Amino acid sequence: MPFLRNHLRNNPLSFLVLALPLAILARFLQWGPVWIFVLSAVGLIPMAGYIGKATEVLSVYTGPRIGGLLNATLGNAAELIITLVAIRAGLLDLVKASITGSIIGNLLLVMGMAMLVGGVKNGFQTFDRRHASNNSVLLILAILALVIPSVFSGSIGDDGSPGVESLSLGVAVVMMALYGLGILFAVKSARSPIATETIVEAHHKPGMSLLQSILLLAVATLGVVFLSELLVGEVEHVTENLGLSEFFLGIILVPIIGNVAEHLVAVQVAHRNHMELSVEIAISSSLQIALFVAPLLVFLSLAMGNPLTLIFNPFELIALGAGVIISALVSLDGESNWLEGAALMAVYLILGLSFFLLPG
Repeated sequence: MPFLRNHLRNNPLSFLVLALPLAILARFLQWGPVWIFVLSAVGLIPMAGYIGKATEVLSVYTGPRIGGLLNATLGNAAELIITLVAIRAGLLDLVKASITGSIIGNLLLVMGMAMLVGGVKNGFQTFDRRHASNNSVLLILAILALVIPSVFSGSIGDDGSPGVESLSLGVAVVMMALYGLGILFAVKSARSPIATETIVEAHHKPGMSLLQSILLLAVATLGVVFLSELLVGEVEHVTENLGLSEFFLGIILVPIIGNVAEHLVAVQVAHRNHMELSVEIAISSSLQIALFVAPLLVFLSLAMGNPLTLIFNPFELIALGAGVIISALVSLDGESNWLEGAALMAVYLILGLSFFLLPG
């Protein structure tokens, strides 16, 4: 198909789609859990990118307002699918770690890399200071909604007790309501930190038809579901064979796998001196995870018989607090440079090293 050939030629990560058939071979030929895990993880990268590409094209056909809603809904579809598979497998600690990892990954790694690359290429870059301030307030509110249940739960009951589950469900309702208000704001103003502006501008030709984009979205989603099953199925074996903790896999590896394509877009637009859009991508994705994906998982996990509570361990709370505070301080002045980007990445690397050395 012409649009797939063009995408394969223009997207440097598209060749990784070859990992999909290799993962299938590894599974049926029994190459071992490490090979199955690695090939599944690699194969998920282009699949997540195809979901993003299809969403962008659909946004062009539906217009900026509906497109914003599509981006808000499908922006983290790949990671949502991975976490749902993990919930079904009972790997709730992995799911909580991936929520934390997605938020700090976007705020520290993605925004840091974008500011570093954009600063080296363009020097000082600017973005809307007032909008950055609004984003920071929403981020702080979102993180507080995740932190408060963890702090109060110790006085309510054990994790999984009726009181703690009720607290998680109540907080999830409030978070979803706030997310809904953000979507309403996006529909009325066509601009919201919760609904990222479409990357493909309306006057550009999308490169594929509406039907083709829907088919691409469906095929990529099925690919993510299949590879997620393979990936999650080998988590326990991989942690034993490689000596990695499930916590490290969730907080570092899973978020990177599900968001590599979006990360590259944020860096590319910063390199082209569109820093405001780059910051918007990073912060919007963090808000979507905190206000939409996390509470949605609480409800879905209850329906799946493996209730997930919004109770995070102290290490996750420290990481969330550090990520939000330093990213807010960096973005409040509406300016960025390569040194600030390096500082954000340094914090991420320090946290990553700490999580790597943390025993499972």
